[in-house]
Amino acid sequence: MDNLIFCLNGTMPIFILMILGYVFNKINIVDDVLSEKMNKFVFKVALPVLLFKDIADADFTSSWDGKYVLFGIVVTTLSILIMVGASFLLKDKSIRGEFIQAGYRSSQALLGAAYLQNLYGDVTAVPLMLIGSVPIYNMAAVIVLSVMKPQSGGLDKSLFKKTIKGIITNPLIIGLFVGTIWSCFKLPQPEIFKKTVSSISSVATPLGLIALGASLDIEKAFGKLKPAIACTIFKLFIFVGLFLPIAVYLGYRNDKLVALLIMMGAATTVSSFVMAKNMGHEGTLSSSTVMMTTFFSSFSITMWLYLLKWFSLI
Repeated sequence: MDNLIFCLNGTMPIFILMILGYVFNKINIVDDVLSEKMNKFVFKVALPVLLFKDIADADFTSSWDGKYVLFGIVVTTLSILIMVGASFLLKDKSIRGEFIQAGYRSSQALLGAAYLQNLYGDVTAVPLMLIGSVPIYNMAAVIVLSVMKPQSGGLDKSLFKKTIKGIITNPLIIGLFVGTIWSCFKLPQPEIFKKTVSSISSVATPLGLIALGASLDIEKAFGKLKPAIACTIFKLFIFVGLFLPIAVYLGYRNDKLVALLIMMGAATTVSSFVMAKNMGHEGTLSSSTVMMTTFFSSFSITMWLYLLKWFSLI
């Protein structure tokens, strides 16, 4: 029972905040315009500040783990390749690009921070996990959505260059980079600065989860039901079942293991729908997968955490 309570303490507050966001949207407290602006604020300001804070406050040079980052890179790459292979089983070629992206791309920054804050009180393992996944996520998404765009062929070179620039200027990457510099050179943090950073970072998780819930559209979940179910199974169960035992074998425990679990098995990020639509795809499969994985991840993550806790791995 103690193990179950430990896991529910980590997952249920997240699920409840997303449900509240959905309810707030339905009763017109948080409309679509506001939820979009909230998502933008969290992505461009609050989350980068949170990542900066946790790295700047820690001794990053001693906490750096190159093998851990490499493991994240390898797992992310293999997950993408598996989804590419699975996409060729689809009869409808027009949804292959969305299928691949929705199946591998996680909302790991927001949810990773949320789960680790609930379980351990800090998110120091999240930056290392993000370094090993975020650049590859974005690069692969551009390639896949360009090559497999409906009624089109070939990679959009201008878009590819734009994405390279987007990765470099990604707010999360900037937050990681500035925090690393601050930590490595042990730059001072005046009390006014520190309290301001702490105040902004504290809203990242609750605001982001409410915005995520408010942006969900349950009616669209049935638009591409079968491929969305397949994506959900890959996202929440298959990748975790394949790669988490390897992480355990390599000796990762506690917050690092939970961060990897979130990277592999968290819900599909809402930005996958935005990106698919902006690159000429229908977007129905992406929105369906976002909704399904967001709902069912509350149960699947609880299950995985319970198993890890049962075997005294976290």
